[in-house]
Amino acid sequence: METMVIINGMTAHRANVIMARTGSSAFGVVKAQMIDLLKEKLKSGVAHFLYKKQSTGEIREAWGTCCGQLMKATQNGRGLSGDQVNTVKYWDCEKGGYRSLRYENLIQVC
Repeated sequence: METMVIINGMTAHRANVIMARTGSSAFGVVKAQMIDLLKEKLKSGVAHFLYKKQSTGEIREAWGTCCGQLMKATQNGRGLSGDQVNTVKYWDCEKGGYRSLRYENLIQVC
C-alpha cells in the first residue's frame, strides 16, 4: 500500500532542511508536519512540547507561545535575534524570554 503526503511550500522547505541535517527523508516529512502542528498551537495560545536541546542534548519540556496578546503582557521589549534560521522561535512562558529550537530536535507536541 502506498501513502501520499501532500505538504505546502513551507512544510516542504522544513522537510528539506531536516532531511539535509539528518539524512532521512521520512524523518524530514514527519518532523516538518510536527513543526506545522506546533506553530499552529503557538499562534493560538500556549503550547506544551518536548525537544532536545542542541547545546547539551538534554530533553527540554517547554510551555511557549507566539500569540501576540499573551506575549505583550509578559515580554520585556527585546525580541529574538533574526540570525537563527530554520528554527522555531517562541516565547518561553516559564523562563520569561525568547527561545528557539532546531526543527529536527522537536520530539513531541503534547
